[in-house]
Formats: sequence, C-alpha cells, structure tokens
Amino acid sequence: MELFAHPIYLFYLVPALLGVGLILWMGKKLKRHAIKVLFTRPAYDKLTASLCKPSLWPGTLLAGAVCFIFLALSGPQWGIEVIEAQGSFAQTVIAVDVSASMRAQDLKPDRLDNAKNMLRMLISQLREERIGLIAFTSQAYIQCPITTDQEALRYFITALKPDMLPVPGTSLAAPVQLASRMLAKYPGQKALILLTDGEDHTEKELAQAKEAALKSGVRIIAIGIGTKEGTLIPEKRDAAGKIVEYKKDRQGNTVVSKLDDKPLLELAQATSGAYLPYTSPAQVAAGIEKSLRGLDRTQSGSTKHAAYKTRYQIPLFLAILCLAGYLLWPKQKRAELKTQTLPSKKVK
Repeated sequence: MELFAHPIYLFYLVPALLGVGLILWMGKKLKRHAIKVLFTRPAYDKLTASLCKPSLWPGTLLAGAVCFIFLALSGPQWGIEVIEAQGSFAQTVIAVDVSASMRAQDLKPDRLDNAKNMLRMLISQLREERIGLIAFTSQAYIQCPITTDQEALRYFITALKPDMLPVPGTSLAAPVQLASRMLAKYPGQKALILLTDGEDHTEKELAQAKEAALKSGVRIIAIGIGTKEGTLIPEKRDAAGKIVEYKKDRQGNTVVSKLDDKPLLELAQATSGAYLPYTSPAQVAAGIEKSLRGLDRTQSGSTKHAAYKTRYQIPLFLAILCLAGYLLWPKQKRAELKTQTLPSKKVK
C-alpha cells in the first residue's frame, strides 16, 4: 500500500516552512526599524499599553496551516473503495504472422522482434481500444481475447515466437476469418491489424479473406514486414547462437524469403483500410494509430475495480481551521472601564 498518492509534495514542505519563517522574521525586523524611526521608546510603550503581549500561537497556527496544506496535496490514502466506471471503446484485433519466415533477418534482429517492439509501443497509445491478439501460420489461434487489459496484451505479445504453432505455412484467410468472428458481436466498423510478410497465399484464400472482412465490417490495416530483396531464413544455431543452417525447401534449395505486399495492398483497398510498409516501430505505430481514427465505438458495461480511498479532506479541513485561527487571533485587549467614584457631600 502507498500511504500517499503524490508524496513529492512532502519534499516541498520544508522549503515552504523556511519561506514562511523568513517572511515572518523579515516582517518583525521591518516593524522594529519603523518603530525606531517614528517613535521614541516611552511614546511607543504608552501607545501599545493596551495591546496583548507577543504570543507564539499565531506563528504556530500559520506553520500548522502550511503543513496541513502540503499534507492534503500529497493525497493521503488508506482503506479500499470499489469504483465503478463505464467507457466508450473501439474494437481492434491484431494478427501476427509467426511462420518460419518471420525469423528472417532483413530487419534486425529479425522480422518478428521488430513486429513485437512496434506492438508494445502501439498498445501503450491505444487507451480507448478493446484489443484482441491472434497468432497465425496456415491456421489462426486466439492468443488473447478482446480486452482493455494492456498488461495481458503485453504478456502475450512478448510470448510470440516463430514456429510456435504446430502447423507451417502462411494463410491470410485464416486470421481474417477468425478476427471477423471475434468482432462479430460488436456493431459498426472494426479493424484488423495484420502483420505479415505476405508469402504463401492463394487467390482463393485472398478472396475468402476479403469476403469475411467485408461481411463483418472489418477494416484491414496491413503491415508488410520484411524487404522485397529478401534474405535467408535461419534454421539451426549452435550453442553460441551462431547460425549453422538455413531453411531449405523440399527439393533441397535454400529458401529466400521476400516481402510480398501485393495481397496486403488488395486486402487494405478492398476494406477501405490502409497498407503500411514497415520502417521503424515509432513510425508504423503512429501510422496505425492514425488509420484507426473514425472507428465506431461501443459503450462498455460497468466495470469495477478496487482503489485506495483518498483522505485529503481531513488535512485540508485542519489547514482551514489553523488559517482561520491565525487570522482571527486577537491583537488587542479590550479597554478596561474604570469607574470613578465621586466624593459624597456631607449633609449638614
């Protein structure tokens, strides 16, 4: 438990008290100088005969007011309260290619690591989105259901690995169809962020992907991971991590993996989405965020979460009392009425 919500204000308390003390000291010094200039000592004593003797209480009350004000600003908190909240969110699914070709190192350290770095940056900016996560090769699997829990999303993004799924290849239809089913219960237009190198597809699968996206109102934002020049795909490494073998096809030829952006462009255009070639994590994240604007939002159900209860009202009330006491502290005694007795006349 954190006793204070904003403990930094407690560090400002000491200089604040020193400042108040300095002001009071300077005030007294100026007062003594003015008295010395304007009055003689006997005259001043006669004029101030009815005033109260100097007291430590006004200074103490002022210092107390300053202390309690800074204590209130620091946000003391204890006890637990349940907070209910509602939000309006857009719906997005992220589908990440985890096939063997994502090990290619035409983007350093490799394609998948670049995709993961970009996604971690992206979800920290999408605070008004419900987001789900899919991993796919020739088949697609849900890694994280649609949620607003960013910590869960970060965990599942970090867990993505090449060849983590039991089936090889790459299919664009599989993640689009699965994302469409995940988003079907939400009205309006939704989005699918598709990160892949675009390889290993058929025209039939591409047509199925378009049909599924259009039917469910899913806008596809496709990210092409890799370069058109391509590179070899690491297959085996030694104990030191050095590559000792590259991926080969069934005929024994070394495979060169290249970015195929044509199907990605077709999917983006068919669904009024966008195609973004991968450049850097920050640039791609910014481009995706811009492309997601205008998605339809739905009201979330009431969510509850526990939080520490803030108690700033108590020190604030005490600060007001101290300040009122300082301002209302009496500066003068009431003049005492002296009754004068007249001498009585003697009756003769």
